[in-house]
Amino acid sequence: MRIAPWCLCLLVAVFVHLPAAGTPACADGPLQINEIMAGPARDWDGNGTFSSRDDEWIELVNTGVGSLDLAGYFVTDGDSIPRMALSGLLPGSGRLLVTGGVSHDWEVANGFPAFGLSLANSGDAVLLWHVSGPDTALVDAYTFRSHEAAADRAIGRSPDGTGAWVLFDALNPYTGATPPAGNGCMPTPAAPNLCNLTPVRLMPWGKMKTLYR
Repeated sequence: MRIAPWCLCLLVAVFVHLPAAGTPACADGPLQINEIMAGPARDWDGNGTFSSRDDEWIELVNTGVGSLDLAGYFVTDGDSIPRMALSGLLPGSGRLLVTGGVSHDWEVANGFPAFGLSLANSGDAVLLWHVSGPDTALVDAYTFRSHEAAADRAIGRSPDGTGAWVLFDALNPYTGATPPAGNGCMPTPAAPNLCNLTPVRLMPWGKMKTLYR
C-alpha cells in the first residue's frame, strides 16, 4: 500500500505525538493483539528462507461478529514508531498475520526507517493504535519479557482475543518460574489458539432438548 506524500506527512505527525508506550489506557475495540513471535529461529513466513527480521510475526484477531474495516489501524513496537499500517476488511473472528517481512516492505514503500517489526529479544512491547480524525487511541498492547521472546516461543491469548496470555513453547520448552508459564503447545500463526482447550459445540435449544429426553 503506497500512501500519498501528504498522507505520509500526516502519519509522521500523528506518530510523533503518540503518548509513551504503556501510558494511556487501551480503548475498547474488536481488533486485538492475539499472538506474538519475537524470537524466530525458523522460516515462519514460509518463503523458503530464514530471516531473524522477516520471520518475526504478530497475529491480530477481530473478536467481533461482523467484518471490520482496518483503515486507520497501525502497529508499533515499544518505541511507538509505525511498523505497519493496516488496510482492507477483516471478517468476524478473522485473523491477520503481520510478519517482519511485510512490515519491512511497508516501511520501504512509505518512506519509514526499514527495520521490520523490530521486536527486541530482551523484552519489548507491541501496541495497536487507531487513528480517527484528530484522535489517536491505543486499542491494545502487550509487553513481553525476555523468556517470552526466546527462540521459537510465541506468547498468545488463550482462548483467542479474550483469554489470558500464555507461552506457546512446544518448540523450546520453558522451565523457569517467571510467568507466564509454558503450555507445551505449538505457536499458531493465523490459526486458532485451541491447544488444551475443550471445543464448544453450539446448538439450538430444540436440538438440546432432544438429546436429554
